Amino acid sequence: MDEPLLIFSDDWGRHPSSCQYLIRELLPTRKVIWVNTIGTRPPRLNLATVKRAWGKLRQWSNKNREASELHPNLTVLNPRMWPGFSNAWQRKLNCKLLFRQLMPVIQRLSTPSIVVSTIPIVADIIKELPRQSFAYYCVDDFSVWPGLDGTTLGAMETEMLPLADTIISASEHLQQRLLALGYPSKLLTHGVDLDFWTYTKTDQTVMKLFSFEKPWVVFWGVVDRRMDVEYVQHLSCSLQTGSIILAGPADEPDSKLQALKNVYSVGSLKLSQLPILANEAAVLMMPYADLPVTRAMQPLKLKEYLATGKPVVASNLPANLEWQDCLDIARSQDEFVEKVKWRIQKGISDQQKKARVRLSHESWKSKAELFAHWLSHDKNSVSPSSQSSASN
Repeated sequence: MDEPLLIFSDDWGRHPSSCQYLIRELLPTRKVIWVNTIGTRPPRLNLATVKRAWGKLRQWSNKNREASELHPNLTVLNPRMWPGFSNAWQRKLNCKLLFRQLMPVIQRLSTPSIVVSTIPIVADIIKELPRQSFAYYCVDDFSVWPGLDGTTLGAMETEMLPLADTIISASEHLQQRLLALGYPSKLLTHGVDLDFWTYTKTDQTVMKLFSFEKPWVVFWGVVDRRMDVEYVQHLSCSLQTGSIILAGPADEPDSKLQALKNVYSVGSLKLSQLPILANEAAVLMMPYADLPVTRAMQPLKLKEYLATGKPVVASNLPANLEWQDCLDIARSQDEFVEKVKWRIQKGISDQQKKARVRLSHESWKSKAELFAHWLSHDKNSVSPSSQSSASN
């Protein structure tokens, strides 16, 4: 059995994430303690905050009941925390709360764990935890993420970086951002499960669920302020027939979306339903706005979209450019509409199909093997004085 892992990240099972995909591949050979946390969003008096708070209260009341149902090597913890880190007393309180609740579980491990975090709010607790090493897996620039406490998260990341033995970035943009701060990192782009996303049958359950007029232009993911509403609005007005389907949780999106007559927000779907939805779509779209947060991110859905074999039209962002021979890049509203309508009519090109062959080298299994190797063997004692970048 390899070294145990202590992971601080998004809530296990709430939404698919790159860290969850990687850890699922490693579970057969490692004990994993996964810590669900809170505090990245400032509390607000709105429905989204109420729903999130209710969900956390349910987690806390259930404690760790779900852990044994997932995998025998996985323990999912739901520690009680104060919902914020914006001042010294909140940080001190959360450090004490986390330490008190984590230590009994950590002490039962036969070997000290490797600690991994995708979120900066662990800056204080990392100093207190016994560990073999600490790895920061940088998946986004949370300081510019809409709706998050960016000022606090940015400050805590600055404090956390010197503590990391290994730093791994999910995109070249994030890698360059960290290097500009004086911290080299290893590059690990997202993977994809080709077998899961390749679906060629019609499923009557989905057809009955969505009785919208075809052809379908589909987006899945969190519907929030990262979406360029003007792109969607322009497309909505230009389509004479068909429907635009937005599948995923809504996180305070632009209210203009609700006024578009042929745009349908269907809420969250089961992961198993997304390949079926894609199979029924004419085009998959990624109409993200050009923002600091979207320039930094590498959407999981990019390679998932490509793996479906469907035409993909995306806005002009760094993460998409590496795959521009596999999809259509739009640099304006008019170009976005033009390319979507063209792909509805013509489908995916033979050149794009051939270019997507390289997805076969992007499996989560291969990504997880590299991730595990860096955690166990490449502890690089990162320091601000280092000048060389250790990318793959």
